[in-house]
Parts: sequence; C-alpha cells; structure tokens
Amino acid sequence: MDTDDLSQEAYKAIMIESERFNHDLTLRFGLLSGDCDDEEEYLDKSLLLIKKLKNAKKYQLEDIFFGNVPNSDQLNKTLDRIIENIAKVKKIPFNKRHFDF
Repeated sequence: MDTDDLSQEAYKAIMIESERFNHDLTLRFGLLSGDCDDEEEYLDKSLLLIKKLKNAKKYQLEDIFFGNVPNSDQLNKTLDRIIENIAKVKKIPFNKRHFDF
C-alpha cells in the first residue's frame, strides 16, 4: 500500500504529526506503508516502529535521522502523541473513516 491509501484520520495521526516534528521521521513512516497490505497492518507496524525508535541507540538514530539526531525528549513526546493518535484512529470503525479517492 501507499500512504495515499490511508484514511484521512490515519494520515493525520501519523504522517502529519511526524512531519510537524521532523521530515526524516515522516520518511520512516512513509516507507513503512510499502510493507503493509492495509491500514490496520500499517497502524500496527507503526506502533512497532515507535517501540523500536524509543529503544534505539544513538548510532541507530543517527542513521534514521541522517546524522541529525533530534532531542530525545522531544522525539519521545512526538512518538507518544502518535501512539495516542493511533489509539483514537483504531476506535473509529473502518467504514466511518474518510478516504480521498
């Protein structure tokens, strides 16, 4: 799937929220969509990515953020917001989410 296949709610919850923080973070979530068959899988894999990011070593973050490691407190706050956003999206029945076609 592609990020264009996400509901408006999921796109805003993850892509827009991550872009507010750092474009490189948005790239990671965008690339993740290519490994997913549907939105639910994308939401679940996004949570796994967040867990990995929260546990990443500095050298791993340097790779992810192309040498420009963001402030870890701000990164974690952003990741926590995305977790909350995902939880809200998951509460919306799939047929009630909005899609751009």
